Amino acid sequence: MRRGFILIWGAVTVLCGAVVGCTPSASPTSGSAVHVVATTTVFADLVAQVGGDRVSVRSLVPAGGEPHTFDPRPSDVTAFADADLVVMNGLGLDDWVVDLMSDAGSDAPVLVLAEDLPGADYIAGNEAGSVNPHLWLNVAYAIGYVNRIETALADADPTGADGYAERAVRYRAELTDLDDRVRSEMAAIPATQRRVVSFHDAFPYYAAAYGLEVVGTVVESAGQDPSAGQVIALIDDIRRAGVSVILSERQFPADLVEQIAAETGVQVVTDLYSDSLGDPPGDSYTGMIRWDTERITEALQ
Repeated sequence: MRRGFILIWGAVTVLCGAVVGCTPSASPTSGSAVHVVATTTVFADLVAQVGGDRVSVRSLVPAGGEPHTFDPRPSDVTAFADADLVVMNGLGLDDWVVDLMSDAGSDAPVLVLAEDLPGADYIAGNEAGSVNPHLWLNVAYAIGYVNRIETALADADPTGADGYAERAVRYRAELTDLDDRVRSEMAAIPATQRRVVSFHDAFPYYAAAYGLEVVGTVVESAGQDPSAGQVIALIDDIRRAGVSVILSERQFPADLVEQIAAETGVQVVTDLYSDSLGDPPGDSYTGMIRWDTERITEALQ
């Protein structure tokens, strides 16, 4: 029985609950690596932490890339040739991977990390009826991703289940400590100084978990430029709410946020990570969260 995550075979979605039985794909040959394809470097790192040297993982979106606007290359279909498992977020962030798998003729099982995540308090997206997909920026929800990855790897490679369980236990403890640390560092800043604006709608789960108030975003969706009227309205909101910091990420141009910061006199941080990992120290999930928290708290102070 699979519990608490979604697996997709081909074009058919199977919700694996307490009553629905799901048959895993054939286990890898003894001694060979489990080949995992992840849509982003964030999810690839989570897989690597649990999988250790039993797993070979490839990210489709490169470090510094943007999954919202990612345009797969024809050569990316080769990533699925030996895939034992495909890992994606879901909730509209990386649904393009399903079409890419269809083009590749792949029937590898797909683990959808973010949908129906136990304990998650979902936040609405910008479009009517949509859900914001950035759950992993709440470390507690990333632990939920790890739980699903552990189960999916054990299903794909039952002989490695004990090792996956041991590494997952250690990694969950590390993430729990990280979650506590972020909460403590953010709590040290007065609540009135924790009002922010973000470049795109990447940080609502981080904000809800750690006590930030997101007053607005510069763009409604990644890849869409705001109108002059939207920028003027945002500047008014920043002044009215007493926003302290504008948050942006490395993969986005900094010109517009710096102009808004100059107009309003607020601090600006342009080198955060959210959808993708990058250079050290932001080259792992834990490094990304530590880096973002350090940069944000420095600016808020």
